[in-house]
Amino acid sequence: MANIILIGMPGSGKSTVGVLLAKTLGIGFTDTDLLIQQREKRLLQDIIDRDGIEYFLDCEANAVLSLDCDNTVIATGGSVIFREKAMSHLKKLGRIIYLDVEVDELKRRLSNIKTRGIAAKRGETVEEIYSERAGLYSRYADCTLSISGGTAEDAVLEICKIL
Repeated sequence: MANIILIGMPGSGKSTVGVLLAKTLGIGFTDTDLLIQQREKRLLQDIIDRDGIEYFLDCEANAVLSLDCDNTVIATGGSVIFREKAMSHLKKLGRIIYLDVEVDELKRRLSNIKTRGIAAKRGETVEEIYSERAGLYSRYADCTLSISGGTAEDAVLEICKIL
């Protein structure tokens, strides 16, 4: 089985859905945000605060480019779509599924937006972040799954149907 790559906004459930999907399918799981933290030996927000967004995006791309796996669910960071070389590598690794969540639900989920490690300009709203990214998520996705209002388990069932 090829890899299954989950992309989408911060708070869309990529990591949560990814773990459940991997367990359901009996395959591996990788979270690129955790890879970045392990490589840098610090939290995502600390990387952004100390070194800036561009450095963080390069770290994210390098983590993605280091992936060499099969039969794995890969949960990516929400900003992975800003580095074309990273997205090209993910396309070669497997099927990309965009977990699309409505902005109002994202706002509820992102109560920790200032400390979560989101690659966004200071003061940028969830609406602005979504507006900037939605087109790129759609561009790179092999399929889009709207998961607003559902549970992580519902998303896993839908992904299994798609596969």
